[in-house]
Amino acid sequence: MGRYVVNIILIEFILFCIMILAIGYYFSRKVETQSDFLLGGRKLPGWALAFSERATGESAWLLLGYTGFVFMTGLSGIWVAIGIAIGVIFAWLFLAKVFMRETQKYNVLTIPDYLAVRFGQKANLIRWLASILIAGFLMFYVGAQLAGAGKLFFTTFDLPIVYGVIIATVVVIFTAFSAGFISVVWTDMIQSVLMLVTLVGLPILALIYINTNDLSIAQSIQTAGSSFDSWFGGLTGFAIGVLFFNNFAWFFGFLGGQPQLSARFMALKNEKEANQGAFVAIVWTILAYGGAFMIGITAIAMYDQGSFADVETILPTMILQLFPTWIAGILLAGVLAAIISTANSQLLVVTSSVTEDIINKTLKLNLTEKQLLWLSRLSVMLFGVIGMIIALVSESLVYLVVSWAWAGVGCTLSPAILMTFFWKRYSSAGVIATILSGLVFTIIWISTPLEAMITSRFSTFFIAALFGIVFSLIFPDKEVEEKADNLQGAL
Repeated sequence: MGRYVVNIILIEFILFCIMILAIGYYFSRKVETQSDFLLGGRKLPGWALAFSERATGESAWLLLGYTGFVFMTGLSGIWVAIGIAIGVIFAWLFLAKVFMRETQKYNVLTIPDYLAVRFGQKANLIRWLASILIAGFLMFYVGAQLAGAGKLFFTTFDLPIVYGVIIATVVVIFTAFSAGFISVVWTDMIQSVLMLVTLVGLPILALIYINTNDLSIAQSIQTAGSSFDSWFGGLTGFAIGVLFFNNFAWFFGFLGGQPQLSARFMALKNEKEANQGAFVAIVWTILAYGGAFMIGITAIAMYDQGSFADVETILPTMILQLFPTWIAGILLAGVLAAIISTANSQLLVVTSSVTEDIINKTLKLNLTEKQLLWLSRLSVMLFGVIGMIIALVSESLVYLVVSWAWAGVGCTLSPAILMTFFWKRYSSAGVIATILSGLVFTIIWISTPLEAMITSRFSTFFIAALFGIVFSLIFPDKEVEEKADNLQGAL
């Protein structure tokens, strides 16, 4: 990039960061309780929560990762989009309202606290296990986001990675510290709109470019590689099933088990807002993933395979080539800010697990609302700094743990949430077995050749569900057992 373009992007990124910080400061005056800080006091509109949920769920992974993945795989990359889209649609249509009702019914702010209240016989153990699972995985995820921000600062502005990580950390901490969930949602909303503009507008310009330059998508796909023009990657038999499950299996992590996403469902205030949010989220997902897939496909026609040292730079390259400089600057600033918005949400989830689930509910330190609020804010600062240290000194560890995160958290807690919602015989022993088996088998699965055969995103979900079912049947909760005995006596 020329110096002029870099300067434009830098100026627009600085303005973007100032806007984010201003939003955080403005909403900080509206935060008075722990509920305000962690769930926005359930006062936010459904459409804003939907935009935030989508920005948090996808962010830079969709903009950079998935577009590069399609460029490297061709048509078979569609199955990732289909799996995720179906997962998002299912969650908003069938789980969002249940989350909202259950959260209000039991007056809880987090997933660990909800599971603990629902299964009171082992409440403290459930809080500890779920909180450790969430905080452990997502703390490293925060570090990975900050490391990614540092690398993008380096590649975009030629700024040393250390400085980029520090700048990103400051923005993340300030936004989450000032107004918590409220400021994160509103900044996510802005970011989500920018993402959608990029993902819808870029493939349209790419198609115009391809048509103007007499390029052929079909021919380019055929010459890019032997499997690029096949919806199943040129595979046959059992290998098709492996491909399908490995790509489609992202679906299972969306079934209520990602706490940074489910928090948006828990923050809904009524059914009207839930319906509004579902419409926005579903339309956003279809447009965004359809656009991201087309970006990868059109890139195959525009660029030769092997022309990128890092395929995750395809989207920024196309933006600079096809958009006017000032628009490109806004969109690239948005790509950088996407990482920051995701780190915000994950940092809040880690904070809520420690302050609300462990300190407030398990240790019962009898703190006032004001003390809890400041404890949460100080925790944001502490965990933000820890995330920064992880980003600076443990890159290989970050990569390893992030590869576990979707299975370790999402595909472990998803069966726990589904069975809690829809199976009356699910027990406290079943919840504990679900969490422990999901954690242990995720680590075992990814540490062995099994991961190359069937992804842990698939195996963890069903292993955790199986253990939950078996232990619930063997060790039912007392009230369930008493109801069964009474029913048998009546018969």
